[in-house]
This record gives sequence, structure tokens and C-alpha cells, in this order.
Amino acid sequence: MSLIRILPDDVKIDTVPGETVLAAALRAGVPHLHLCGGHAHCSTCRVEVRDGEDGCAPPTEAERRIAEQLRFPPHLRLACQTVVDGPMTVRRLVLDAHDARLVDRRQRDSEATASAGEERELAILFADIRGFTAFSERLPPYDVIHVLNRYFQAAGEVVERQGGQIDNYMGNGFMALFGLHGEADSACLRAVGAALALIDAVAALQPYLLTAFGQTFDVGVGIHYGCAVVGNVGAAGRERVTAIGDAVNLASRIEAANKRFGTRLLVSEQTWTQLAGRAQIGAIHETALPGKSGSYRLIEVRGLRAD
Repeated sequence: MSLIRILPDDVKIDTVPGETVLAAALRAGVPHLHLCGGHAHCSTCRVEVRDGEDGCAPPTEAERRIAEQLRFPPHLRLACQTVVDGPMTVRRLVLDAHDARLVDRRQRDSEATASAGEERELAILFADIRGFTAFSERLPPYDVIHVLNRYFQAAGEVVERQGGQIDNYMGNGFMALFGLHGEADSACLRAVGAALALIDAVAALQPYLLTAFGQTFDVGVGIHYGCAVVGNVGAAGRERVTAIGDAVNLASRIEAANKRFGTRLLVSEQTWTQLAGRAQIGAIHETALPGKSGSYRLIEVRGLRAD
């Protein structure tokens, strides 16, 4: 007999040998959703193992199939398949019918890149066009969209070449992630390579912009390396992989600091440490950042060393 604790209900249950988390929860009156009847045909009974992971029996074949399809991290389990072998604390993740509609993926293609959410060490790049408001206010809407698409096409190409992924577009800016598919040791180097290539791509656009519109714009880029939560976010059927957390907010603040210091590319101290001296640097700024406490060291990067 093993004691399990189920959150957020804070119910403690003495299990019987061979009993699953779901069976114990239902026996104790916990309203634990299981739309498929507890047969591992859906993921609505999913739980997060908060403590006592050693107390879980190994996944069944049915659970492994679901976990591989939805890319569950090891601490995420199906309550209907998880036999209790020792004391543990778990948290129900699907609490009502609305939650169930969001996570029940029985109708999804097996090729869906689903992720239940996990922490990753990433290089997070924010880029924003400088002077675009003044640039665009003199142009017809069609020209504004055309120029933006031309810029985003160039941005997408340089990010993709460096193994990154553009996560989100925000007006005339975007966020890109490096290290989503492993290779964390090179994520910062590839992010900086993409940033420098983006700056060069915008410089190459200058003659075209001057000829076509009589004016130009510049770009600012900020990069931070840190831990973020990565997962699918969005309404059912419209999800996209994104990253959230303090590391994302910090990368955004670093990008914005380019305006204050007249730079094009600033990186955090954590990013600089990962580069291991492979970048050519300019000025170093000790500064406060809006919405953040304390002081941050931001390093201007001007290039990469040939080696």
C-alpha cells in the first residue's frame, strides 16, 4: 500500500497493490477526467508527477504511444496507465470539460508537433525595425506590406540557415528561437550568426529602399540565453510552438536597449559566456532595463571571429 497525494484537490489516498493513479482518484471521489474511459485512447487524464517519480511503474506500451505522439516529458504521465509502486504527489492537469477539449487530440494527425510544455535552454532573438513608423507613414498600405514581406522573407532565410525558428511576428518585429531541437551548446553562436546576417541583409536592402521610396530603415537585435517554457499555445487547431517566461521578456528588453545606446546588436552576459570569445565585441553597457530589477551587462557584438 502506497500513499499518493493528488493536487490541486489536496486529497491523500492509500492505494492498493496494482492500482493506477486514475483508479485511486476515482475511488476517492476525485473528479478526474478520462474521456476515453481510461483506455489510453486520449490524454485527458494526464498528470504531472511533482514528487516520487520513482514510485511510478514504467509506462505501458499504450502510454508510450501517446507520450511519443504528444512529446510528453518524463514527468508527465497518463493516470489511467500509471500503476502506483510507491509514495508520490501528482497534479491533475485537465480540470474541466474546457481543458479536455484543448488536450483531447484523438482527431489530430500523428504528424502534429504537439508538446505538453517543457523547460528548455534556448537562445532567444528579438529583432525590430528602427525608424519604421516614420518610413511607413508616407507610404500607401500596399507598399508598407510589400516592404515588410520583403524584409521578413530575408529574415526567415537567415534564421533558417542558422537552424533557428521564427516563433512570432509582432508588427515589424519578430522573435526567433535557437536550440529547440537540441545543440544547446551552439545555440548562441547560431543566433548571433543569424543576427549579423540579418543586419547585413537590411544593409543590402538600402539601395532598393532609397530607389523605390527615397528613404531607408535600420534594424536592432537583442539576444539572451536562458531557460524558457516551450510548448504549443493557441486555440484548438491553431496552436503554434512558442516560448514563454522571464528569459523571453529579458531578450525583448535587450533588443529595445539598442535605441538607447545607438547599437544594432546587443547580447546578454549569459549569451556572451556561451560564445566563449568567438565574437568581436564593441561597447559594454551596465544598465537597468524597464520592468526588471537590478543591473544588467549588455555587450555589443560587431562580428564573429574567423576561427
